[in-house]
Amino acid sequence: MSVTISLPDEILSGDARNLPRKILEQVALDGFKSGQLTTSQVRRILGFETRMQVHEFLAAHGIPWVDYSVEDAARERELLNKVLS
Repeated sequence: MSVTISLPDEILSGDARNLPRKILEQVALDGFKSGQLTTSQVRRILGFETRMQVHEFLAAHGIPWVDYSVEDAARERELLNKVLS
């Protein structure tokens, strides 16, 4: 699907060539932060070839890409204790 956005000319002054990419990146960032987009969807939207590129992109924008809860850590700690016992 294509989306067309109309912006006032004064916003387009300067380096408008990068504006479509910046808007696309912002949509991807907002979608990922809100949980509406997955890592895979962000990869496809931005044309990245690998998940690592998405992780680097998210990290560069201060967004953690790992969903790792306190409960996850507790489960792993329990498993590790069982393995080491």
